[in-house]
Amino acid sequence: KGKIMSTYPQRVRDNILPLSVGSTLPEAFEEWTFTEHTEDHEQPIETCQLCEQESLRYHFEIRNSLTGNTLWVGSHCILKFGLSVFENGRRLSASDAKKKLARLTQQMHQQSCIKSLETLAKAENDERLIGALDYYRKNHYLTPKYAFIVLWRLQSHKIDHSPSFFK
Repeated sequence: KGKIMSTYPQRVRDNILPLSVGSTLPEAFEEWTFTEHTEDHEQPIETCQLCEQESLRYHFEIRNSLTGNTLWVGSHCILKFGLSVFENGRRLSASDAKKKLARLTQQMHQQSCIKSLETLAKAENDERLIGALDYYRKNHYLTPKYAFIVLWRLQSHKIDHSPSFFK
């Protein structure tokens, strides 16, 4: 017998209430905080443990301050449900929380680029590629000339990369 598709609000309720003290969603959401832990799965293969959204590349860990339970979720759920995001001990406003999560995602993009560049520099002992890696590490973007060489060589070596991440 087929499983009845649960609605979005029902999935969220089913996933968070058993891990929370509060008996309503607003009460439960008050207990959860972003832990600062992030995970780049390098491919859009993960699922949000809160809303069950599939095809996520990035996970953000949230923790219940009363039960100690944790969930790996997409940044969208943190923002949508107003979960606490802190910086220097201060709870951020919704707009500052959004900026912080965007900044963390950008850092994961940069780490992904550096990893691809390091793999490429090891594959080919080419001064231009080593220069591109150094330049990217320092400036967080590539010159058009470096970008051309890097993207061309990444493709020819079949090294996993996301061209849009290279500014």
